[in-house]
Amino acid sequence: MEEASEIGLPEAFLDFLKENGVDPSIYTTDDSTPRYIRLKPGSVSEAQVQQLEAEFKSKLEKVGWLPNFYSLPPQIHIANSMAYKEGKIYGIDAASGAAVAALNVFEGDHVLDLCAAPGAKLCMMLDLIGNSGSVTGVDVARHRLAACRTMIQKYALGDRCRLFVADGTTFSLIPVMEHSDSKSGGEFASKGKVDVFKEWTSKRPWKERKNAKKAREGIGSQLVPGIQDPELIFYGRHSGVIGLSRTELYKIACDSEVLKCGYDKVLVDAECTHDGSIRHIQKFDHWGWETLERRVLDAERTDSLTVLQFRLLSNGFRLLKVGGSLVYSTCSLTAAQNEDVVEQFLRENASAELQEIDAATSWPCKSGGIPKTLRFDPLTSQTSGLFVAKFTKLAS
Repeated sequence: MEEASEIGLPEAFLDFLKENGVDPSIYTTDDSTPRYIRLKPGSVSEAQVQQLEAEFKSKLEKVGWLPNFYSLPPQIHIANSMAYKEGKIYGIDAASGAAVAALNVFEGDHVLDLCAAPGAKLCMMLDLIGNSGSVTGVDVARHRLAACRTMIQKYALGDRCRLFVADGTTFSLIPVMEHSDSKSGGEFASKGKVDVFKEWTSKRPWKERKNAKKAREGIGSQLVPGIQDPELIFYGRHSGVIGLSRTELYKIACDSEVLKCGYDKVLVDAECTHDGSIRHIQKFDHWGWETLERRVLDAERTDSLTVLQFRLLSNGFRLLKVGGSLVYSTCSLTAAQNEDVVEQFLRENASAELQEIDAATSWPCKSGGIPKTLRFDPLTSQTSGLFVAKFTKLAS
């Protein structure tokens, strides 16, 4: 391990890394860890890849173990490129792409992304479901989920997506199947229904916007969080929402119904201390290292995070159908936020079983502290740090 003076990290953070068995030398790799992009399938030809290389003045290196991913030198910025502006490429770390790949999403799957912001993994899953199935994105932060909405619209991926501002630890809505009413683009016969969802538009009537604002203000004033309806801020034409009444959309399924009609796949990329992300940690050079001590090193915050992570994992698993798959991931490298959460969850859920991630045989990662779990880190993987565990739900 390198000396603290060589790495330039404060002693308190180095002590935190030592306590958690994390090698501080990973924080010296920022200049060598590539930037990654994913090409939207079918949108970029081989000739256009060469045009991108000319625009970036750098070669795009294909990531052999992850389809449609390419790496670039870390100093390259993609936001000004025509391919980015036209919605043909987006930035996503390869480790994050691996977490999605571990889910093994197929066309027709109904997928839940329980911590959806900032949206790159959401886009990748929407690409993977193709022309059937759905993806439900949930996030507790409205402004961050609004950014997800902008992203899926930019990449023309919103047709089978619905987005809810909600607490991921209490979200309880299962997927809805597409029905005939949704196929007519809003010009359907409601047959006795009143106040049904029509085709989504950003230009909502003044009365609807006023009611939504009033509902949000009411949520903010509640003493007990998590008991209000989730706020639907986007739904695609084939997401199953059009033609439903509010009562139908917000109907809570019983446990036996969830076992049969819950989500096929669930991703829980949980909130964490982000200590596995070199670029995130280096931002504290500008924010001030005292901010890091408050956000990362504070024991009370870390304890509250592990409780949150366990609750997110538990709720995501509750919404999974029997035989379905759930991936739990964090960009922390600490055992407390990863293996410890997984072990507690397995102890308390007899129907949960860890699964091998078959594709990982070719991935540049290490085994986690529990068999069948994985760890990416900048030194081993040339990616950001990430922990990944995959579960399946057994029949009771």
